[in-house]
Amino acid sequence: MVHAMHMSDGLVNPPTAAVFGLISVIGLAIAASRARRDLDDRTAPMAGLVTAFVFAVQMINFPILPGASGHLLGGAIVAILVGPWVGAICIAIVLVVQALLFADGGLTALGTSIFNMALVGVFVGYAVAYLLRGLARRGRGGLLATAFLAGLVNVVVASLGFVLQYAIGGAGGADLGTVFALMVGFHTLIGIGEGVITAATVGAVAASRPDLVYLLRRPAPPLDVRGRAAERTTS
Repeated sequence: MVHAMHMSDGLVNPPTAAVFGLISVIGLAIAASRARRDLDDRTAPMAGLVTAFVFAVQMINFPILPGASGHLLGGAIVAILVGPWVGAICIAIVLVVQALLFADGGLTALGTSIFNMALVGVFVGYAVAYLLRGLARRGRGGLLATAFLAGLVNVVVASLGFVLQYAIGGAGGADLGTVFALMVGFHTLIGIGEGVITAATVGAVAASRPDLVYLLRRPAPPLDVRGRAAERTTS
């Protein structure tokens, strides 16, 4: 069984896997450096909780075609609750554990999976939420709508990462048009489900502890790739 977002060994050629593996290593190194300033007494426990939650929801798979399936990603959930830098580390941990202990995704393709889900998925999810942060702060309805859209978009764009990798060095035997149609089509449907789960999860946390929602901190933490810490206050 090939999990479309958990890429198996041999689905892309070795040079492609190596390039995206290197990109993932660099991306995670930057994320780890930037995450240090976000790990406080609120974010650290939440990071552990969302990592366990994402691990559980990623075990739910949806069939795409014989031998392949898709699943929820969790990128928007972690980005909204603990921020993109910590969130990327959380998703990467999930992927490594799944690959090593559950054979969910190939080891040689681990870098490609991390690129799609821990980097593209998380940062796209946060970018959508950050752009809609004004709506999210207007009330519960706005926050739920923001979380839903972030959850939907992060899944679809992450699936495009898979399509890109397959276009560069696909070795699975399927033509690119078929891969694109199946990945984007089915992950749009999966994204709707992820949007609902993201909205429900973020809404539940915000209802009892809004101070634990990274996105709702004032001012919103910026996505500064240079690592310049903005002054922040909690709501």
